[in-house]
Amino acid sequence: MRSSQLVPLALVVVVGVVTAGALAAQSGAPQSGRPAAAPAAQSAGGSAEHGRYIVHEVAQCVQCHSPRDEQGNIIESREFDGAPVHFRPPWPNDWAIYAPRNKGLPGYDDAAAIRLLTEGAIGRDGRQLRPPMPRFHMSKQDASDVIAYMRSVR
Repeated sequence: MRSSQLVPLALVVVVGVVTAGALAAQSGAPQSGRPAAAPAAQSAGGSAEHGRYIVHEVAQCVQCHSPRDEQGNIIESREFDGAPVHFRPPWPNDWAIYAPRNKGLPGYDDAAAIRLLTEGAIGRDGRQLRPPMPRFHMSKQDASDVIAYMRSVR
């Protein structure tokens, strides 16, 4: 194949990939291995469905805040119930050894939860949470979506 033929071929591939992605997004097909969430009502000024996506696929809160079985798999029926943090750095540190229950966001009103997610992991008491809690700087809308989802988790 001559180099003059490669550019149009590359363009066809890119257009095909973009079109397939747009069609999948329009169809509502899940973009990950997790099943699509049922359409959820708006609450706390946010979309619980979009919040589910952020919590599970982006922030991955479930990884630290959920207990695991003997093989290291998350126990799905106990997601967000709190769990020992399953990793620590080898250097001296002040990392949290337990990730608390965050199902329903106990102890957080909406304002405190928004602050937690938009201002870099500021806890209920106004202090910085210990690592490995990420220092989120979400948009207010994304934080509202996460709150709506976490309040809907049963």
